[in-house]
Parts: sequence; C-alpha cells; structure tokens
Amino acid sequence: MKNILVTGCSRGIGYAMVKELVKDVNVKVYAVSRNELGLSKLQRECYTINNKEQLHVLSSDLSDLKNINNITNTIINNLNGKLDGIIHNAGHLVKKSFLDIKLNDLEDSFRINFFAPFLLTQKLLSYFKKNAHVVSISSMGGVQGSKKFPGLSVYTTSKASLITLTECLTEEFKMTNLIFNCLALGAVNTEMLEQAFPGYDAPLSASQMGEFIVDFYLNGRKYFNGQVLPVSLTNP
Repeated sequence: MKNILVTGCSRGIGYAMVKELVKDVNVKVYAVSRNELGLSKLQRECYTINNKEQLHVLSSDLSDLKNINNITNTIINNLNGKLDGIIHNAGHLVKKSFLDIKLNDLEDSFRINFFAPFLLTQKLLSYFKKNAHVVSISSMGGVQGSKKFPGLSVYTTSKASLITLTECLTEEFKMTNLIFNCLALGAVNTEMLEQAFPGYDAPLSASQMGEFIVDFYLNGRKYFNGQVLPVSLTNP
C-alpha cells in the first residue's frame, strides 16, 4: 500500500489529483485543506469511485504553522507502514500592486507556499520509504527568465522558493534513494487562475492537469530527480 500526502485538496488541481489517486486500490491518500466543505465533498465523490476507505482528510490551515505538528502526528499515527512521499500542491495567491502589499500578505503567502512544504518535508523525512518521491507544485512565473506579471510579485517569489528548495534537497540527499522534483505549471482553468487573470480561458482543465501530476508522481521517479519541469501550454 502506498501512503501519499497531498496538500491543497478542496478544489482545483489538488481536488482532481486526489480523485485520480483513489482509483488505485493500492494507494492511501492523506488529503489536507483548510476548507472543510470542500473536503467533505471530496470524500463523498471519492467514495463513489472507491469505497475501500483509502482517503483520510485532514482539515488544517497551513498558514498557521502550529498545525504542521498536528498534521504530521496524525499521518504518522495512521500510517500502515511508511510514507511514499508528498505532493506539495497548496497555494496562496495575492494579486496586488507592489506598493499595496502588506506584511500579512507576505507572511500568509510564504507560510503556505514555502514554509509549510519545507516543514512538512523536514518532519516527515524520517518516515519516508526507500525511493519516496516529493513533488512540489510551483508556477511558470517562478522559473528564472520566464514571463512575469504585474501584481504577482509575492506569489511568484514564494513559488520560486519551492524551485530552489527542490534543488537544495536533491543535493543534500543525493546519497539516499529519495527523489525530489518540481513541476512549474502554466495556465490551468482553476479559481486561482480566474483570480489572477479574470476572463482568461486556459487550454487545460484542473482534471487534465491533475491526471498528469498523478502520473508524474507515480512514474516520474524512475526518470527524474532534482528536476524543475515546466508544464505549460501558455503562461498565462
């Protein structure tokens, strides 16, 4: 049985990923989100796909770093073995001009987009199985030299930190069998995209991207390590 932690699961790409993962009877998913209603809906839909009790939902706000210990303790206490890895999908978007950005905007963005992935990986690392795979979901805007957009300085910078973290962890644990990769996503039709670019019609749905990420998570470890891979038809 594979044990996989996925964050940011109450809507969009994370929601689609969990629905894809539970199709596999050999996968147990720990889904984290602060949105209880979204998690309840996800549970109901997943049960119609697979009623084998393979989904565990954890309602927790990653912007409060005290919750990191609660999440890790819950997962550790429920593991039927060890953890096969994490998909760091949770994201927080602030769209404001640079001069309007407040300290709380910076703090919320970096807590969810960077500090939470960093701390979750750190605290769960000793529970990883051999060849565990950690996939961080970043943004095309975080890739050096890519097109940048006004109003997204906080979001883009915090997501760029995930890219650097992936490269650092790969180097630090290169003598182990642990795998770290980062997917830098372009435009996908989600509520977050609508918030950033109102009215823009992206070429990919959340469901399509969710399927791709799950396939990469399960199979990409065989071919990639320490890689930052752009997954983008358009940006935005």
